[in-house]
Amino acid sequence: MSYTAEIVENRLVDPALHTTSAVYLRIALDVAKRIASGSLPEGSKLYGRSVMASEYGVSPETIRRALKLLSDTGIVQVNQNSGAVVLSSGLAKQYVERFEEYDGVKALQIRLRKAVLEHSQLTKKIHDMVSDISSISVRSSAKSPFTNYEIDIPENSPCAGKSIKDLSFWQETGATIIAVKRNDQLYLSPGPYFCMETGDSLVFIGDERAVYSVQKFVSA
Repeated sequence: MSYTAEIVENRLVDPALHTTSAVYLRIALDVAKRIASGSLPEGSKLYGRSVMASEYGVSPETIRRALKLLSDTGIVQVNQNSGAVVLSSGLAKQYVERFEEYDGVKALQIRLRKAVLEHSQLTKKIHDMVSDISSISVRSSAKSPFTNYEIDIPENSPCAGKSIKDLSFWQETGATIIAVKRNDQLYLSPGPYFCMETGDSLVFIGDERAVYSVQKFVSA
């Protein structure tokens, strides 16, 4: 059976013909696979470059390049004005194996380039996010120079039983009480008449000097 008759009967074109490699390479691979599988036995003829061009949807020049490649590797013999003849199914098998190995490596290289690009983009996003966080932290620090602190009122503290006003807390320590924790209750923004009890946790804001002052004040 001639190549022309077979391809008209099956109308089969490898879908990979138009991907990855040059089209003529894929056509050469398709023909080599047919030879390797025995559907185009040794001695059979490949007729009509124009017919092959029509079936593959390419130009006759593309078919010429594909057949020349197979001829250069000893798989077929191209005869002037009389088509090509299949020479070696063994060489066709070797060609298919080498091509598929090369194609596998090429596909991995493409995936690697894509992964490197995605990694680069992700790294840039992370860098931008870190920069944004740093910027926000600096602005927050500039707007709020004071940090929240928490100190418990110990037993026998001179503060126990006295109000914030009676203690002149801010005047004595430089710290401002923003909340008091008592058992399971949280008292936000306690007023000047809020009385302290042993075991209360004072939540206050101030600078580092205020922390030392409050520790000393509640323990005196």
